[in-house]
Amino acid sequence: MAKKTSLDMTQGAIFPKLLQFCIPVILSGLLQLLFNAADIIVVGRFAGDNCLAAVGSTTSLTHLLTNLFIGLSTGTNVVASNYFGARKSKEINETVHTAILLSIYSSIVLTIIGVLFAKPILMLMQSPEDVVDLAAVYLKIIFAGIAPTLIYNFGSALLRAKGDTKRPLFYLFASGILNVVLNLIFVIVLHMAVSGVALATVISQALAAALVIFALVKDDDDFHLTWRRLKIQRHIMYNIMRMGIPAGLQGMIFSFSNVIIQSSINGFGAVLVAGSSAAANIEGFVWTSMNGVSQGALTFCSQNLGAAKYDRIKKSVWVALFFVTGVGLIMGGLAAFFAPQLLGIYTNSAEVIKAGQTRVWIICYSYLLCGIMDVMASCIRGVGYSMLPTAITLAGACGIRILWLSTVFQMERFHLPVTIFMSYPISWSITFVALTICYMTLLHHSKGKFGTLD
Repeated sequence: MAKKTSLDMTQGAIFPKLLQFCIPVILSGLLQLLFNAADIIVVGRFAGDNCLAAVGSTTSLTHLLTNLFIGLSTGTNVVASNYFGARKSKEINETVHTAILLSIYSSIVLTIIGVLFAKPILMLMQSPEDVVDLAAVYLKIIFAGIAPTLIYNFGSALLRAKGDTKRPLFYLFASGILNVVLNLIFVIVLHMAVSGVALATVISQALAAALVIFALVKDDDDFHLTWRRLKIQRHIMYNIMRMGIPAGLQGMIFSFSNVIIQSSINGFGAVLVAGSSAAANIEGFVWTSMNGVSQGALTFCSQNLGAAKYDRIKKSVWVALFFVTGVGLIMGGLAAFFAPQLLGIYTNSAEVIKAGQTRVWIICYSYLLCGIMDVMASCIRGVGYSMLPTAITLAGACGIRILWLSTVFQMERFHLPVTIFMSYPISWSITFVALTICYMTLLHHSKGKFGTLD
């Protein structure tokens, strides 16, 4: 069943296996971010600050609309990893075909929602008048071509389930190169501005999706994809949805809180919007590095749950926490220290750089708190409890942010951009403590054997 592209995480030293899994995932995530970075850098340099604000300000809304379906890809990873660890060949293959068909159906729904409601939602977010039309054009193109993004996410989740993180990295590298080339052609040569960067993103994602599908078709193990066998298996879809919908809802409500934060930022004008957009893109590289560890912890726990190696799960939790702390300290510290230089890549405006610098300093110096929060949530989800980390994260992170913005931020003396940005580290700290208490409670009551998918 296992090939050289697989990584069996149920045996061997924990940290080397986790490192072997995580490094390609981290690099893949960084390459994925280069799509957005290339968009923002090219449009900021060659199409102006309004176009920069238009592209950057759509991030929270894009995540809001896509996170439920991306959550289903997380559920796919958990289910397939569990079956891989348990050596259940039939169930693995059923998961592959159910997941790919589910990604196609999901993309149809998301395209309809995104194209029809992009501009009305942007207007509800109080996007500046000189930005909203450009942002709407960008979003409509992105959602019209969202199918490759979902197919890639589901397909790469299947590959990661068996420990194959290298091929998704290679595929993203190829599509990333294409994205940069197309950005330069569409924006600089053809003067297509936001339409150009959106179209470049869609085309490059199509390449990544085609490559991951080709890998699944060519594989001769239990993950082999056959088009004529595409079928939704109800029990598989139930498990995917049971594990994925809570993760997706968590992502959606997280994004909803970020939409509220973006709305608060929008009220300070286009300069802060542009600075915050560039800063958020820089922060994304730090978060993605830490999220690679979270993905590793999720797959590690899921495979070992399937293999019933519970002591190995408990050890891996602490290894992953130490790992993500180191990544957060290094990456967050570097981003904050070089903030002016990094922001200067996105824009020539001194005002925009100054506005973005405040956000980078506050968030990146404390970003390790987000990393350890995400790892703990992934570990709990990986051992069969998907709803618990969702409920705690929503109450602890999203609830606190919304409460903070509706109370402290509304006070005249605290009605400042810095108050908005402080909501992040405060919510991360409280949520991590709550998740740790939850994990220790589960460990005690389950006597270390956790849950199951079946």
